[in-house]
Amino acid sequence: MRKKPRTSRIIARKEYLKVAKKRKVSYQERRKAIGKQLKYLKKNLGNIEDLIQAGASLENLSKRQKNCLETIKKVYEQQQSMWENKTQSVPQRIVSLTQPHIRPIVRGKAGKPIEFGAKLSVSCVDNYVFLDKISWENFNESCHLKEQVEKYKETFGYYPESVHVDKIYRTRENRNWCKERGIRISGPKLGRPPKNVSEEEKKQAHSDECFRNAIEGKFGQAKRRFSLNLVMTKLPETSITSIAITFLVVNLSKLLRQFLSLFLSLFTNNRTGELIKPPFINFDYTLNNFYVLKLIDLSENSWSKVA
Repeated sequence: MRKKPRTSRIIARKEYLKVAKKRKVSYQERRKAIGKQLKYLKKNLGNIEDLIQAGASLENLSKRQKNCLETIKKVYEQQQSMWENKTQSVPQRIVSLTQPHIRPIVRGKAGKPIEFGAKLSVSCVDNYVFLDKISWENFNESCHLKEQVEKYKETFGYYPESVHVDKIYRTRENRNWCKERGIRISGPKLGRPPKNVSEEEKKQAHSDECFRNAIEGKFGQAKRRFSLNLVMTKLPETSITSIAITFLVVNLSKLLRQFLSLFLSLFTNNRTGELIKPPFINFDYTLNNFYVLKLIDLSENSWSKVA
């Protein structure tokens, strides 16, 4: 082509800022602005197709540029379909050009109604975390309870005595499935709550809820100490690997604490328990026997016992 095609980039930017800088945008203004941007994008994509028909080639583009161009075409098709049909959603909606595999997940939380990133299905056994499912698409967690319990049986050889789950897992199907296998599922029964609840049931419900909070603490620990909320990788494969390694380190830290406790217990004298007598400290014992008490008995070869 003799003349460089016009992109109208500056004009499109001005039209975008007119709406983006407004504090409140009405539905008509947003729809009109999106329609204008789609026209500019259609014009630019048409210019690229004209250049290809005129003899231009995309071989000089890098792999990243080719992927970005294909992603832009898919985004245009999705947004054009939403604009024509006057809808707010589309299957496998793309929200990022550099990470087209990320999907918006509606959570409904205060301050963060929509979240972006991978969705995890995690189980906790004896304070060890098992990453059962990870997906970039939104899914219903209750559909995977049976798979997690069956995986538990494959690992340990038997079904668990009880399963402590969130409210979304307590469906009628999951309750019946657990009841057939003799598994107690936490939470209240279906139907109208009874007027009189025994003390044992209240105590059991409180114990189940406290037991279930362990998995919430694992997510907080992974985000606070092991950077689960700071995954900087871009590719879906590397992001999944980074998330899996994070939970691996969480389990290793738990195992390390257990080994450290076992190691220190080998050097702790049994008489240290006599120092503290609830609800006070026996100061007479500590003063009279301080020279006798030894936390580590140097007369014995403790290192040979450890070996």
